[in-house]
Amino acid sequence: MTKQNFGLIGLAVMGENLALNVESRGFSVAVYNRTTAKTDDFMAQRAPGKNIVAAKTLTEFVDVLETPRRILVMVQAGKAVDAVIDQLKPMLSPGDMIIDGG
Repeated sequence: MTKQNFGLIGLAVMGENLALNVESRGFSVAVYNRTTAKTDDFMAQRAPGKNIVAAKTLTEFVDVLETPRRILVMVQAGKAVDAVIDQLKPMLSPGDMIIDGG
């Protein structure tokens, strides 16, 4: 399986548009959202034909990314983003990068 270049967590308006923007610049993108319905809607409505794959779990999301991983977290600032980062950290390796966009 081909690994994706870039990962984005959080598919609100800004997250969706950033995923599409990054993909339009030639990067393959993996996306994850806490609510799978939002992910399914994004993939069906905005991502057809794009080099974007959806992950249903954080573990699947991390596994589909090439190393070193580049992950942009676009969730609400504060406790929400802290919780996502806390869940991600044990799954990452030295050299992986988390960008907190919340």
